[in-house]
Amino acid sequence: MKLERVNIILYLLFGAVLVGIMALIIYINPGNLAVAEDNDNTTYHQLKLFSQVLDLVERNYVEPVKPKKLIYGAIQGMLSSLDPHSAFMKPEDFKELQVETKGKFTGIGIEITIKDGVLTVVSPIEGTPAFKAGIQANDKILKINGKSTKNMTLIQAVKLLRGPKGTTVTISIYRSGWNKLKDVKLVRDVIPIKSVRSKMLENGYGYVRITNFQSKTEGELRKALKELEGKKGLKGLIIDLRNNPGGLLDQAVAVSDEFLESGLIVYTDGRLEDSKMRFYAKPNRVHHNYPLVVLVNGGSASASEIVAGALQDNKRAVIVGTQTFGKGSVQTIIPLEEGAAIRLTTARYYTPSGRSIQAKGITPDIEVPFIPPAEKEEKKDVFHFIKEKDLEGHLKGDGEEISKQESNSKKSVENDAEKMLKKDNQLREGLRILKAFYIYKELKVKGK
Repeated sequence: MKLERVNIILYLLFGAVLVGIMALIIYINPGNLAVAEDNDNTTYHQLKLFSQVLDLVERNYVEPVKPKKLIYGAIQGMLSSLDPHSAFMKPEDFKELQVETKGKFTGIGIEITIKDGVLTVVSPIEGTPAFKAGIQANDKILKINGKSTKNMTLIQAVKLLRGPKGTTVTISIYRSGWNKLKDVKLVRDVIPIKSVRSKMLENGYGYVRITNFQSKTEGELRKALKELEGKKGLKGLIIDLRNNPGGLLDQAVAVSDEFLESGLIVYTDGRLEDSKMRFYAKPNRVHHNYPLVVLVNGGSASASEIVAGALQDNKRAVIVGTQTFGKGSVQTIIPLEEGAAIRLTTARYYTPSGRSIQAKGITPDIEVPFIPPAEKEEKKDVFHFIKEKDLEGHLKGDGEEISKQESNSKKSVENDAEKMLKKDNQLREGLRILKAFYIYKELKVKGK
């Protein structure tokens, strides 16, 4: 089938299916579709078989069935047999997708996919009902409001999970290591739009958390960097992409470009010329000349993997954490008659070095599994060597009093960052890497 380059509206979204769907979306005028020639008539032979079955069902099924229902079901089955992301959308489903691409939707805040035939969580979105309830990447959703998800399509699942703000939905999940299902009751809410949060971890070391890639991500990132860099600049920056399910492709490219001066960021490749795209970095007006650490995990998918792969292949950042999700395919939305549409996988995307992320993900430069903090820390007696400052009547050191005052004044500001670092071993490791890099850079190595 040939798709001509006419009337293409590029929405550029990546992801699996989010409650708010995130996928690479290209709207194509159905009038630009040409029917493929089939010299051996195999396709037409199979269509004859299909028409025979359709006729048998219409004439012999125990109850009358509307032809539209049968055709819709046949198309749905055909597309779902291809891969987890290709699907048929009824007119009402297509309308919901169009609403979601504008970033205005309510739901529970998870991205889902079908993995090994099971409805699976890709990642919860930070700050959403699912995130607050403790839903994790790779949780299996086996029931929605008591209805089994077996053989359920992604579109059907999304429809059940979404709903008006304030309404409830109960999902039955299974997690590796559990011996039974757990029912989680969630209250639907508006999915938060703000995608970038930032703070100083320590003097000179900044932290930026990108929860998903939305239309305002690039602007929010630049604002955050400006505030963090201030007058003194930064010694290093941590970019946290953990549990980031993806989002807009153009924003993933823009975030990568913010830290790259040149080079390929990502490219897509498929059977058709229209599916072959390449995105390059451009020189920046503001240069961020400091080392980067990017944190990733199994919930980092799609657009997150684009950023991690681009910065890794261009030797711009150290990737720390665990293997990412591995969502590296491109979906095209093709409108049909009567308001319906199909979502069809048309390409794969690749990192600058040519790596396909599909079903593989990004491998961190430094593997650091997350270690959950103990729910309640036990107080332990730690032997403390007596130091000069502990001796009664010791001589005051230069600036000792000033140092104490500064410490007290900064205590409330540092408290939040200290709590984060205390509970997050991956974040601590990222900070240690940045510090080590800075110290190494400052060393004066003498020649022989």
